[in-house]
Amino acid sequence: MTAEPSAELLDRALVEEAARKSGLLWVRRDGGRDRALWHAWVDDAVVLVGDGGEQPLEGLAEGQDVVVTLRSRDKWGRLVAFRARTELLAPRSEAWQAAVDELKGKRLNALDHDGVEERWAQDSRVLRLAPQGHSVEHPGAMPDGAHTAPPVPTAATTRRPIPAALPKLLLGRKRRRQA
Repeated sequence: MTAEPSAELLDRALVEEAARKSGLLWVRRDGGRDRALWHAWVDDAVVLVGDGGEQPLEGLAEGQDVVVTLRSRDKWGRLVAFRARTELLAPRSEAWQAAVDELKGKRLNALDHDGVEERWAQDSRVLRLAPQGHSVEHPGAMPDGAHTAPPVPTAATTRRPIPAALPKLLLGRKRRRQA
């Protein structure tokens, strides 16, 4: 007769599996808004690299409590959210090196892939977000709200409207390939 796994072990397994399979998560400080960030899973924690030409991590500092939300890879919907404490990894430490090795494999479009490690050591921050306690949202315990939010204000704009013929060209090309 086998013992049933505890709710804590199942919860931990869900967090780990969701973090390993999804390349995107959302981080929210208390009272703040969710921010989408790419990440990796290393040594039972989420690791992020930011600033210095990478994704912006403004507002995230060492020792902060945050809520991390992970999505389902197949449905893309909210799957699990957990509390975590941020930890700044010292450049070139053993933990930093393990995180960077994993993050480098996820950073597909780096301009300087061979020199990215040195750049991250000098200009960027690598944060570790270790889960604290049970998840705050999980299947069977999800909030009722939609969690929609307006986009973050940005100076980015589209210069001109797309040409009117572009959709026809793209759709026509797709139809020709299928034929």
